[in-house]
Amino acid sequence: MTTTSSVNDLPRRRLRSVRAGAALTLLTPACTQVYLATTWSAGNRPAMTVICLAMLLLAAVTVAGAGAIERAGRRATVQLAGLVVNVAGFTALALLDGGLNNPLGGFLPLLVILLAVGMPLRPFLAVAGLAAAGYWGVALAGDTEQLSYALVYTIHTGIIATLCLRYSAAMVSLQRRLSDLSRIDPLTGCLNRRGFEERLATELAEAERTGDSAVLLLVDLDGFKEINDRYGHQAGDDLLVWTGRTIDEQLRTHDAVGRVGGDEFAAVLSGIEADGVPVVLERLHAALDGVASAGIGYACYPTEATTPEALKEIADRRVYRDKADHDRQVPAEAAVANARGDGTRRQSAKVSRHERRRRAITETGWLGTSTPAIGLFYVLLFAAGHSHRWLMATLLAIACALGVATVASAGWLCRHSAVVLIMPVAGLIQFSTSAVAICLDGGASSTLALGMLTTMPLIALISPRAGLVPLAAAGYVAMAVFVGVSSAWYAIAHLGGALVVSVVCAGRGRIAAAQRRKLRELSRVDALTQCLNRRGFRERFTAELAHAQRHDRGLSLLILDLDRFKEINDAEGHAAGDELLCWVGATLRERLHPHDVVGRLGGDEFVVLLSSHSAGETHDVAGELENALSERIGVSVGAGVLGRHGTDLEALYAHADAELYQRKLARGRGRSRRPAAPADRNALVA
Repeated sequence: MTTTSSVNDLPRRRLRSVRAGAALTLLTPACTQVYLATTWSAGNRPAMTVICLAMLLLAAVTVAGAGAIERAGRRATVQLAGLVVNVAGFTALALLDGGLNNPLGGFLPLLVILLAVGMPLRPFLAVAGLAAAGYWGVALAGDTEQLSYALVYTIHTGIIATLCLRYSAAMVSLQRRLSDLSRIDPLTGCLNRRGFEERLATELAEAERTGDSAVLLLVDLDGFKEINDRYGHQAGDDLLVWTGRTIDEQLRTHDAVGRVGGDEFAAVLSGIEADGVPVVLERLHAALDGVASAGIGYACYPTEATTPEALKEIADRRVYRDKADHDRQVPAEAAVANARGDGTRRQSAKVSRHERRRRAITETGWLGTSTPAIGLFYVLLFAAGHSHRWLMATLLAIACALGVATVASAGWLCRHSAVVLIMPVAGLIQFSTSAVAICLDGGASSTLALGMLTTMPLIALISPRAGLVPLAAAGYVAMAVFVGVSSAWYAIAHLGGALVVSVVCAGRGRIAAAQRRKLRELSRVDALTQCLNRRGFRERFTAELAHAQRHDRGLSLLILDLDRFKEINDAEGHAAGDELLCWVGATLRERLHPHDVVGRLGGDEFVVLLSSHSAGETHDVAGELENALSERIGVSVGAGVLGRHGTDLEALYAHADAELYQRKLARGRGRSRRPAAPADRNALVA
């Protein structure tokens, strides 16, 4: 199970975290040793060498003892202690090297920016406060010229760190919500098959660890296919919502409820012995009977089985035994209407389609606003006698205005396809104007040049593949070569430090982006058939509809309902039914054009969105699909054509659903419908 492997992998990930952090701290003192060796004639080199060796020894011991540290549960303590030692070491090195204007003066701010990307807020604030104290201790120990340098650099580092914290927190929130969505059934709000299997594995692992008991419940609704045939798919969907909510209400708050099949629910109850199960079953039957009567089975861990598969097999047998022991009847019209009228739906996590892009554009805009604004602050307050003061101020004001415009238009940009052209052009203009201002200020070792270096990590985090960091690095090198720098080691140390932090940030950005892509896919794909689920189909329909309207192209919706699928489930078991559903999904995808869309809304109901066929070909395609599936199971198909039968998903679905049941009745595969309560037209896409 995914969750079990994830739980078991947690110590391994933490161990890698300890080793990676310690290995990274080896890099700075090791490179500093090279600098010290090539400038040995300068002052304080022996003392600085001792400090570097002490930092190297501590990092090496941490790497070697990472396993023991993790087993002792001291990971956070050791990492925090290591950061404190590094802050003290960087402070001492900057002080002994002659102050902030020297090659080693930029390590502390870059460390703060690096920590802002992945460190929890409270420990970050503590370490950042310590770093600021050390930084200003070095500034106050130097000459007065360093104070303006320190002030500008402190403000800028604080803003960059804040932007890193905000962006990282937003991405963590987005990833958490995507993770939740990937485990939630979009119709009922219960756990989906994948989410429930992971939860079941977790509960069993916890029960094994504590020696506690657990119970697996399976709930299979009676005659649900007949409910769909008699009252329509919309009524069936509303009844599923009601069932999921009712089961959840009858159980404890920490019990987990999932929808693991079309009309099959499951629940896992921790800490319940076998003698407590009959009370739960009686309560569930009483709540469901008359509206959504069901067969309910159970299996007890560890007395009856110890694996999820064995528990499901036992519970499944008891489901059918329970079904055989009571009359299975289709609920009355009034009962279905009452359940539909009480169809309050659970609110699942919300994830906007353009959320990540909008956040990236907004933070990039704030970065493009704050960096030249701080430069403008420096020019106006500390460059009074500079010959190019007003030209620098004008250039920085232009760059700042572009940043403000980016923030203001983020909502529009994130939805517009031209963003891939607009953002690079705006970034290039900002970079060019700022670069000219830096050149006028004196080149690579000027105060304004710091802004170019400290923005690189955030750019790498937001756009790890955009190539903007190499551009900034090349610009800095060009300034150092053609405009000037106080020393070659100043440029090497500052640019090298910025690049190391940027590489780490880019790596984290790529990993997070890959995780988001995977979670986004999981939240939109049916775990069993690998077709789009209800949520994914809705989003794809919205995109295809906009494209069809924009280019005046045809679009058709097909609904496919498998005939007598419930009989196969009952006669051959759920495993055989699952295999058949997978075959249906694969067959539909094979027979259709790659641009067409296949979805499974639930149970034995599939939908197809035809975007590569004309309206006149719709029924021909439906016939071809029906013939292809007839190899293993009969199917009824209904169609809705954009423009002819409606202009949105609800209208097309309603027409296709009505046509489907007319075909069922004509073939004797369904029962005539009685009028039902008006359906919520938005329920299909809830």
